[in-house]
Amino acid sequence: MGLLSLGTPLDWHESKKYNEHVRNNGITQLINIFKQHSNRDNDEFLWGDEVEYMLVDLDRQHHSAKLAIDKDYVLNDLNDETKSLLKARKYNVSFHPEYGRYMLEGTPLRPYNGEKLEDYIYVEENMIKRRKLSSEELPSNVKPLTLTSFPRMGCPNFTSPQANPIGPASQSLFLPDEIINRHARFPTLTANIRKRKGHKVAINLPIYPDKNTKLLDDSIPHNRHLFKSDKEPFLGASKPGYVYMDSMGFGMGSSCLQITMQAKNIREARYLYDSLIPIAPIMLSLSAAAPIFKGYLVDQDVRWNVICGAVDDRTFIEKGEDPYRGYHLFGGLDIDGNKDLNINKHGVNEYGDLNDLYTKDGKPIQHIPKSRYGSVDNYLGDGEYDTKYFKEEYSDLNAPINKKVYDRLLNENSGLFDKYLATHFAHLFIRDPLVIFGERIHQDNKLSNDHFENIQSTNWQTIRFKPPALYEQTAANSEIDFTDKPGWRVEFRPMEIQITDFENAAYSTFMSLLSKAILRFKPNFYVPLSKVDLDMDLAHHLDSAIKEKFWFKSLDSWELDYHDFIGYDFSWFDRFLSEGNDTLSSKGAVYLNGYNSSSSLAGLNGEANIGGSQPYSMNGGTNGGMNGSMNGSMNGSIAKPTKGCTGKILEEINDVDDNGLDQRYTLNELINGGDGKFLGLIRIVIKFIATELIPPDCQHCQDVKCASNLVRLKYYLMLISQRASGEIPTAAHWIRNRVLNNPLYQHDSKVSDEINFQLINDIDRLTNLQDRDLVMDFFGETIGEYILGGNK
Repeated sequence: MGLLSLGTPLDWHESKKYNEHVRNNGITQLINIFKQHSNRDNDEFLWGDEVEYMLVDLDRQHHSAKLAIDKDYVLNDLNDETKSLLKARKYNVSFHPEYGRYMLEGTPLRPYNGEKLEDYIYVEENMIKRRKLSSEELPSNVKPLTLTSFPRMGCPNFTSPQANPIGPASQSLFLPDEIINRHARFPTLTANIRKRKGHKVAINLPIYPDKNTKLLDDSIPHNRHLFKSDKEPFLGASKPGYVYMDSMGFGMGSSCLQITMQAKNIREARYLYDSLIPIAPIMLSLSAAAPIFKGYLVDQDVRWNVICGAVDDRTFIEKGEDPYRGYHLFGGLDIDGNKDLNINKHGVNEYGDLNDLYTKDGKPIQHIPKSRYGSVDNYLGDGEYDTKYFKEEYSDLNAPINKKVYDRLLNENSGLFDKYLATHFAHLFIRDPLVIFGERIHQDNKLSNDHFENIQSTNWQTIRFKPPALYEQTAANSEIDFTDKPGWRVEFRPMEIQITDFENAAYSTFMSLLSKAILRFKPNFYVPLSKVDLDMDLAHHLDSAIKEKFWFKSLDSWELDYHDFIGYDFSWFDRFLSEGNDTLSSKGAVYLNGYNSSSSLAGLNGEANIGGSQPYSMNGGTNGGMNGSMNGSMNGSIAKPTKGCTGKILEEINDVDDNGLDQRYTLNELINGGDGKFLGLIRIVIKFIATELIPPDCQHCQDVKCASNLVRLKYYLMLISQRASGEIPTAAHWIRNRVLNNPLYQHDSKVSDEINFQLINDIDRLTNLQDRDLVMDFFGETIGEYILGGNK
C-alpha cells in the first residue's frame, strides 16, 4: 500500500511546511519521467493481481472468530532469506504489507504474460500457492481468509489478543491502534489525516431495516472523555439510522482485488485507462462482498464509500460544510488568521479555488467535491491513439485543478503534456502529501520519483494511470535497458475481494482478458463522467447486480460490427473443444469461428446452454434458463434510484439519454448481451480467446492441456455471466442470507459473536471447498459440480 520509505515520518504540523516543496519537486520528477519514457514503445502486455488476506483466529472450541493482530511476524518471515523467502520465490509469489496488522498482500513475483493462454489459468495456481504458503507459516487456528470486510470489526473484543480502543493515532471510539501495521508510515498516515482535517473521519452507512431493528447505532459510547474528539458523534458526526465509524481502519482495513496491466506505450495506456472507467462501477457491483460493518447488516453491499470516508482528509471549508460547534472551519491548514471565516462569503473560480483564500505557502484553498479515494474525475483522452472517440464534454465534472501545476506542465515541456494529461495530474496535485519522511525531503529529481509517488499513491481512484519509474542511464551511451522494467501501466481498483481462489482468479482473468480484447477490437465505451458517478452510487445498493440499471454507451454504439462477433458465445467452447459440435444440426454447416451466413438458423434462438454442447444461439444468450429461481426471488422490478449511498439525491432519469448515445442497462445486458446486435462484454472476450490466444493448428484441441485450460476459462466466464444474470448470488447476497437465515438472528440487523463465528467458519470451509452443500449453494449446480468434480 503506497510508498513505504525508511526513516522518520513527520507529524502533520511539521510536514505541512514542506507540502509545496513536495508538489514542486514531484512535478519536476514527473516531467523527467515523461522525458525519459514518452517515446517508450512495444512493451509486452504483462499483468498481475493483488490479493489481500485477513488473518483470522478461528477458535472452533470456544466458537469465536477474531482478527489476529499478533501474527504479523509472518510477513517478515515470508521476506526473510533465512526463513521462507526462498520458498516464496520458488512458488513465484511475493508478500507485502497492508494497512492492517492482521493483513497480508500477496502478488505473483513475476507478472503474467498476456499473450499466453496458460498464464490466464496459472493465476489461480499462483493464488492457491500464496494461500498455502501463508497458511504454512501460521498456527493451524489462524486462517488467511479473503474477506472484504470483517463483520465485527469495531465491536467489543474483536481482536486476538484483545486490545482496547484508546490509541492516540486514530483516537477511535471503536478501533485500537494495535490493528494498524507497525511500519511508521501507517499510524502517521492515520493521525495526519485526522490532524489535517481538524476532526476525525466520519463514515455513516444506512442500517439494514428489519422488523426488530432500532435505527440507532447504540454502540457509540457516551461516557468516554479520553480525547476532545470523543464528543464528535454528538456534534453531528453520527446520523440517526446509520452505522457510525470514525477511523481510517474501517476502510483501509478492508480487502480488495486489484489488477495492473502494462500497455505497449503511453497512447495505448491512455485509451485503456479511459475505456475501463465506465466498467469500474459495473465490476464493483458484480463483485459485491461487504454487507456487514461493525456488527451491523447495512443497507448496501460494497465497501467503496467506506474507504472514501476513511481517508477523507478534507476540511470543513473544502467540503463546503459548516463546522461542528467549537471546531475550526479550516481544520489543520496553515492560514492567515485574519481571513473571514464565513463559509458563504467565498466564491469559487473555474479551477475550484475559493476566492482570496490561501495557505501560508501560497496554495489556494479549494472546494473539493470528493475524497482523495473516489471515482475518476478526468478522462485522459485517446486523441494520440487511433480510435479518437473522446470528446471534451465527457469530462463533465469540472473537477478542481492545481493551476500552477497545470500551467507548468503545458508551458515548460515542449509538448510532452497535452491539456488532458496536464489536467489529470493537476487534479491529483490539489492534494497535500500526507506522510513525509524527514530523510527524504531532499531528493535527486533525475533519479528519484518519491515526491511524485507521494501524491500519486495517495490519490486512490477506481483506475490509476501509472507512469514508469525513473531509471539511471548508463554512462556509455545514455541509453536505458528497459527489459524487466515496468512501463506505462493501468491499475483497475474497484473490485471487492472474493471468498475463494477460483473466484478471484475468475475476476482477475476476466478483467485482463477484457482489457486485451478492448485493445484488440477498440470499442467505444465513453460516457460522461457524471453518469459514471451515478453508476458508482447505484453499485452500492442491495443486490445492485440484478436490481439496478447502469448508464453505459448504447450497446449499438460501441463502434463494433456485431456480425463479427456472431458465434462467439459460450457455445464456442463446446464447438471448439469437441469434434462434431461444429456442425449445425442436420444442416451440415460448419461454423467453428462464427456462423455460416448461408445456413438457416431459424428456430435456434435461446437453445445455447453453457453447461453442455449446444448449437449457437443467434441472440447471443448464454443460457435459456439463466434467470432461474434466484432471479425470481431477488430481482423483481428494476429499482429507480432515489438517494445514493454517498448521501446525494440522485436525479430521476430515463433509461435513454437525450442524445440517444447513452442508456441504462442491467448487468445481464452489459455482460451477457441480448438480442440482435447487443454484444455484451463476454462475447468480446470469447472472440479474443478464439482468435488471439488459440494456436491456429489447435482446432478441436487435441492438446489435452490446452483443452483443460479452455474449459477452465469457460467456467471463469460462467461465474461472471451467472452473477450478472442472477442465477448465482454475489458474495454479499450470500453472506447476508447466511445471517438472515441463522436461527440465532434476532431480526435486529445485528451480527452477534456466535453468528459471526458460524459465518466465518462457513467461509473457511467454503474457501477450502470442504462442504459440498456450501459449494453448491454458493456456486450453483453447474459451476459447483465442475469445481467439486476435480476441476476437469
